[in-house]
Amino acid sequence: MTPPDPPSLPQPPADRPAPGLRQLWPLWLLVALTCLPEIVLELADSGIVGSTRWRPLAYQNGAFWAGLLRDWQPNFDAQPWTMFATYALLHVGFEHLLGNMLVLVWLGLLLWPDTGAARFLALYAGAVMGGALAFATLNQGASPMVGASGAVFGLAAAAIVQHWQRRRRPPAGPGGHGAGLLRASFEAIGLALGLVALNMASGWVQGAPVAWQTHLGGALAGAVLGLLLIPWTPARR
Repeated sequence: MTPPDPPSLPQPPADRPAPGLRQLWPLWLLVALTCLPEIVLELADSGIVGSTRWRPLAYQNGAFWAGLLRDWQPNFDAQPWTMFATYALLHVGFEHLLGNMLVLVWLGLLLWPDTGAARFLALYAGAVMGGALAFATLNQGASPMVGASGAVFGLAAAAIVQHWQRRRRPPAGPGGHGAGLLRASFEAIGLALGLVALNMASGWVQGAPVAWQTHLGGALAGAVLGLLLIPWTPARR
């Protein structure tokens, strides 16, 4: 039997070394594509390019409007479908974007050794979709929803799954297998409660309501997809 590891953030196993910066180009591309709309809209708001009307037009056509899944009239035929993806490319300001992108990069570095590009992007897309579905189901208001925070919460939930898989290695001694699993499960529950606290704190920090429905849906989708897409690390005896 191997001795228990000290508590720590997830680290890549020896057979899955941390990727180099060049190997992470899909992550950098995702960040760049997500940043581009807000950069353009910030320049338009400042009068440097385009028009100050660009931001409201972007929200009108790209934000997630739950009413479009009921009886609202879309601006174009495909809008009730495209908004499931485009809402994650729009933000309410540079601070909103920066917070999401910093966490996205951090979680990407944690998850990448176990997922690679294809599975990471599938996790991200699934969390975006899950966040939108939860918002559409649980929100009855007329306000639109924008931002990549649902996807970020999904990646955070997947990282908790990753942590649980790595920490369930049994400690030495009789009954070690059950003890390792119990320890890992308690740690995962603690991290999940941390996500809940983060959701509550984000509204207080921003001084405005947050789309908790999107955060919830993204987290649930990320947890399920994490179990399906992140390769299981065999528990060692």
